[in-house]
Amino acid sequence: MGAWELLLVGAVLALGLCGVLVPGVPGSWLVWAAVAVWALRDPRGLAWGVLVGASVVLLAAQVLRWLLPPRRLRQAGATRTLALWAGAGAVIGFCVLPVIGAVPGFVGGIYATERLRLGSHGDAVASTRTAMRAGGSSVLAELFACLLIVGAWAGAVIWG
Repeated sequence: MGAWELLLVGAVLALGLCGVLVPGVPGSWLVWAAVAVWALRDPRGLAWGVLVGASVVLLAAQVLRWLLPPRRLRQAGATRTLALWAGAGAVIGFCVLPVIGAVPGFVGGIYATERLRLGSHGDAVASTRTAMRAGGSSVLAELFACLLIVGAWAGAVIWG
């Protein structure tokens, strides 16, 4: 694949990551589709391995989402700002502490938003717990799966 095609696949992957945080947008499927297009255009064994791994990870994430509480973040009072900061925290955490950093980054982003909004530590912790119970855990599972896939793709492109 050429540089422009890789850049386009990377843009679709970024759009998919953002789509995970927006209700009604199939973000995880955008991520999978971008990896599928990349694997079809770059027929090496590594590309196909990443596609198979992405399929397995997304399937596991979908099963996990069915087991977790449904997304009811709007009813719990979650705002778009909260989703933005939670997603940014997950991405930053994923980059600072590869793979496992997404979880504390996501929760930390929710906490930081609620701390700024509410002012006190106790209220922010209670609000963070409420947000995670209201569906934040299912968003986190899907976002974490997509971050794993994007990380595997980036690793395959850079080092493969």
